[in-house]
Amino acid sequence: MILRKKPLVTASLFSLIGIILGLVISSSFDCHSKGYSGEAKISKETIETLSKMDEAVSEVAAAVKPSVVNISSTRTVKSQGTDSPFSNNPFFKKFFGDEPFERPRDHKQSGLGSGVIVDEDGYILTNNHVIKDADEIKVKLSDQREFKGKVIGTDRKTDIAVIKVDAKNLPAVKFGDSDNLKVGTTVLAIGNPFGLTQTVTSGIVSATGRANVGIADYEDFIQTDAAINPGNSGGALVNIKGELVGINTAIVSTTGGYQGIGFAIPSVMAKAVMDSLIKNGKVVRGWLGVSIQPLTPELAKQFNLKDGEGVLVGDVVEDSPSEKAGIQRGDVITEFDGKEVRDVTSLRNMVAGTEPDKVVTIKLIRDGKPNTLEVKINEMTGEIRALSKTFENRLKGVSVQDLTPSIRKTLDVPKRVTGVIVTDMADDSPAEGFLMRDDIIMEINKKRILDIKDYESVAPTIKSEEDILVLIYRKNSAFYLTLAVK
Repeated sequence: MILRKKPLVTASLFSLIGIILGLVISSSFDCHSKGYSGEAKISKETIETLSKMDEAVSEVAAAVKPSVVNISSTRTVKSQGTDSPFSNNPFFKKFFGDEPFERPRDHKQSGLGSGVIVDEDGYILTNNHVIKDADEIKVKLSDQREFKGKVIGTDRKTDIAVIKVDAKNLPAVKFGDSDNLKVGTTVLAIGNPFGLTQTVTSGIVSATGRANVGIADYEDFIQTDAAINPGNSGGALVNIKGELVGINTAIVSTTGGYQGIGFAIPSVMAKAVMDSLIKNGKVVRGWLGVSIQPLTPELAKQFNLKDGEGVLVGDVVEDSPSEKAGIQRGDVITEFDGKEVRDVTSLRNMVAGTEPDKVVTIKLIRDGKPNTLEVKINEMTGEIRALSKTFENRLKGVSVQDLTPSIRKTLDVPKRVTGVIVTDMADDSPAEGFLMRDDIIMEINKKRILDIKDYESVAPTIKSEEDILVLIYRKNSAFYLTLAVK
């Protein structure tokens, strides 16, 4: 029976194959009879259009690539440890203890990133985090020449750094106007992801004016879907003219790799920081002297405003440029120096980017009526920035304000949390690196802080040589930290 079934199955299989082949031949014949062919037809016009696009992108990339460099840095990291073969031997520890084996051990840590040549005499823009704490910086050009990089200046608050190499007649990129970027504009990202030099990716501008990302203090990021990966930091984001419109800085990723969301520092901000670092050795920022908050729909209704554009003045610093100009608590600032004020971040960035002693025009709404004032901007310093008194302790240069209902709602702060919110910090503040913007100070040295009055009654009493214990609320959790005297 088994031998008999074999030919029957085989015959059935051949019959099935024959039916399938017949259907295929019939279908093919039917397609040809209707004028179809198996080859896709692409019009000459389409091919010419796409070819021109390819050539254009290649031309832009070829023009900019020589201006993008590879940056490698090394820094020394100190750690507690030992290289003794007896460090984990209980016999030796019994007689000698742990101390002889606990000697500090240094090791080298390397990093890779990108940079952009912005001046033919060797000035290079990059990210602060690319060269932070570096003992040695090496810059490799597109023609494979290598130079030692010298740090001209860094700015942690924008994550911008300027370095220089000893070379002349370098291929420098031209600056573009990032303020005029539109969503949907084609851009190219050029850098050295994962150490792969001179990599070009393309995409569009996904959004502009991105803030509250948590990367830097002053944020006004360009968001792009051009692929950005580790190593692209400090590289160029250019428009179709080959102009620099951004410095690639970070990505949003759950895997550590590209997932379609990258951020670049606008070229206008990067250039202003760069010019200040080269000219002054530090970033000189403007100061207005107001405490501002978002204008929510509820607040707009209370102030008889038709829309929520602009920002609300919550407080005015005594003897500040804003007070001298006549700005008052409850004013809504809608325009600064001819530019629309979208939100708190936009005004903060515009004021910081204004040169001290410049007179600017501010448009505002007071009691439902438009008003125009002229303000002479001052330089931002630790002493005049703090809304509270000047302290000679670890809280020096910390600017705070009351935790208002609108701020509480914006930051989603629970009702149980009370205190004052950190709005800014001087570059030379001893609290820098410990406290952050939007931290809520709930206690100082175990004394409860409910508002500005509590803060100003406690903070000035602390001596300069004393450590300060603060209870803060940050990102959905409260914890203690010590502002220690070094």
